[in-house]
Amino acid sequence: MPSTVKTLSKFLHKILCAFLSFCMIFLVTARPLYALSDGQQLVLEAWNIVNEGFLNQEKFNEVQWKRLRKKALEEEITTSTEAYNAIEGMLAPLGDPYTRLLRPKDYAAMKESNLGSEINGVGLQLGARNIDGKIVVICPLEDSPAADAEILSGSILIKVDNESPQSLGLEATAAKLRGESGSKVIIELETPDGEQKEINLERRSVDLRPVRSKRIRNELHTLGYLRITQFSEGVPDQVREALAELKEKGVEGLILDLRNNSGGLVSSGLAVADAFLSNQPVVETKNRNEISEPIPSNEGTFYDGPMVTLVNAGTASASEILAGALQDNSRSELVGGKTFGKGLIQTLTNLSDGSGLAVTVASYLTPAGRDIQNLGIEPDRYLEAPEPLNPGSNEDRWLQDAELFMEALLDREEEEEEPIQTNDINPEEKMIETNT
Repeated sequence: MPSTVKTLSKFLHKILCAFLSFCMIFLVTARPLYALSDGQQLVLEAWNIVNEGFLNQEKFNEVQWKRLRKKALEEEITTSTEAYNAIEGMLAPLGDPYTRLLRPKDYAAMKESNLGSEINGVGLQLGARNIDGKIVVICPLEDSPAADAEILSGSILIKVDNESPQSLGLEATAAKLRGESGSKVIIELETPDGEQKEINLERRSVDLRPVRSKRIRNELHTLGYLRITQFSEGVPDQVREALAELKEKGVEGLILDLRNNSGGLVSSGLAVADAFLSNQPVVETKNRNEISEPIPSNEGTFYDGPMVTLVNAGTASASEILAGALQDNSRSELVGGKTFGKGLIQTLTNLSDGSGLAVTVASYLTPAGRDIQNLGIEPDRYLEAPEPLNPGSNEDRWLQDAELFMEALLDREEEEEEPIQTNDINPEEKMIETNT
């Protein structure tokens, strides 16, 4: 009997040890769910936002998305920098340069640029190529150090102050190019024709001034010129004001210039489309559930006269939405060069600590169903290369070509509207002919 008790005691002891071990495992496993630090909470917040909206859902299985969350939360995160590094490490395997964390300083700079005021930097609008992650120049901003240096759209950034933009990522590269007026930055780039250059740029305040307009007069016609360089918050109102001024000046036709417009707020681009299209499809969006949602323009227009639209390789994103809508609805012919080809839409979310998270949530198609991601939009008429580097100036050859095209369009419309000459037909003959 004593041996039986002893055996039972050992058995119970083993069960107790196993139970305690299980409890310890449960507590260790459960700890991240119930005792997250502020940094871990931020990581989880970012993971949830991406998990709920990211366009390419198939990528989650490929990169083991849930395991990336678990791995990030197992790390001891005590500072904001550690949290940001963990989020960026979690996002990197998704392979989408536009789904990214914006640290507070970068997020504030982006919001400032969306307000359309001014920035301190070199004046480069950048994009990232999905195929290899390389950072490319969408366009230089007008009257900026980059424009003065004649940096071409489509150039690839190789180094920024000896650091690789491809390793830094889109937002960190943009942040390195911004800075106090008078400070300098050295960039290395490869031009579209393969030439490598090193350029020393001095940062300065760049006035974004996204909407510019003027009247163009010659012996035969009066034309309006409207240039939009980005779609920031106040642009739709500024466009309507500019169109009102041009209409008061009696313009017969309009040249809309979307060259080097790298996009901005999609909502702003859609509002500008309302100025030219009446109850017509503007864009279709496709989310990760493959649901296509056509978005029409509102009833009525602010300008319904003849127009032609200038585009180039710096025409991207929201400006491509507008260009594609004008072309597909036969509202305006596009002249110039092929557009950039960014057909992805991002949402921008405030995180709890003042940083931001951009997530690619949809792609867009033109009204005719064209997907332009990495393809761009072909103009109706290509204009002669090389492309002018000073859009809107008196030396702008493409603008001069657009003027000639617009004048020919107006002359053709006038000819079509001219009444048939009937001097050799008397009223009775004319009536008989009409009735027959």
